[in-house]
Amino acid sequence: MKDGPDIARIANLIGDPGRANMLAALMSGKALTAGELASEAGVRGQTASGHLTKLEEGGLIARERQGRHHYFRLADSDVAGVLEALMGLAAAKGQLRTRTGPRDPELRHARVCYNHLAGELGVTLYDGLRARGVLVGSGDDVTLSDPGREEMARLGIELSTKSRSPECKSCLDWSARRMHLAGRLGRAILDHAFSEGWAMRPEGTRIVRFTGLGEGAFRKTFQV
Repeated sequence: MKDGPDIARIANLIGDPGRANMLAALMSGKALTAGELASEAGVRGQTASGHLTKLEEGGLIARERQGRHHYFRLADSDVAGVLEALMGLAAAKGQLRTRTGPRDPELRHARVCYNHLAGELGVTLYDGLRARGVLVGSGDDVTLSDPGREEMARLGIELSTKSRSPECKSCLDWSARRMHLAGRLGRAILDHAFSEGWAMRPEGTRIVRFTGLGEGAFRKTFQV
């Protein structure tokens, strides 16, 4: 028996088409019911229950209880990062589940990746923050600089200290094949865009839809 992490088990959990569809649905960052996830996977309730048990035991999802109701979400941002990277690999190799549809340009422009901004606008934000020295570091290892921290404070962007996720983290964007910003800062910036009314999320999709004025304000605020 080989020593080290068992990547085969994780790959098997993700590799089942039904479970893959469930995990993709949870990339929206929302907690969903077993019924909703069964619909996403196209399976019956009993089959969905089996899938969810395996994903929970494998540490890929977490269960939340509210009264008699159970909701499921991705376990953490590490799981989301792996899924986003796999989506990028699949797209690069031409492994697409559906043909390009009318929503595809919107998804590529701006979308939610678990809890932060992805797509062309997310990549542009990441590149701009690095170019201005708000984010510093080498390669994909980035941190918030002291001037950057002061700038975020002036904008009223507060970083949660309750989360165990890193303050800043690079995440490989599946559509652009370049990095966008994850971590607590990435989440805080997306929350700021929503709270300012610059953007909204259409129901049932990962799209982040900016208004014309909203995208202009977003670009001006973060100088991208």
